[in-house]
Amino acid sequence: MNIHKAIKKINPNAEFSINADNINQITWLNGTTPIPVADIQAQFPAVEFDMAIEDLRSKRNKLLADTDYLALSDNTLSTEMATYRTNLRNLTDGLTTKADVDAVVFPTKP
Repeated sequence: MNIHKAIKKINPNAEFSINADNINQITWLNGTTPIPVADIQAQFPAVEFDMAIEDLRSKRNKLLADTDYLALSDNTLSTEMATYRTNLRNLTDGLTTKADVDAVVFPTKP
């Protein structure tokens, strides 16, 4: 899966098949220019980050959705809840690596 995503980061229009998820068994299709294995492997950290940040955002968005009803115009949002929601929204700020994402600690819901 990471191989596929790494190739698509380099060339979104690439057409290829991969045998047994083996980076050394890529067949380039329909005139797609082959991408060197080293270039594909160089994209793995970016792919891992993309997957981790997507998962983090999904979890964060669920927590925000769980408290959306509190932020409706007919409710008064407590300062603690407003801070919690702001901290959730800012959770991904400054994250650039998978290690950064893995180190995130979610705020505690008041």
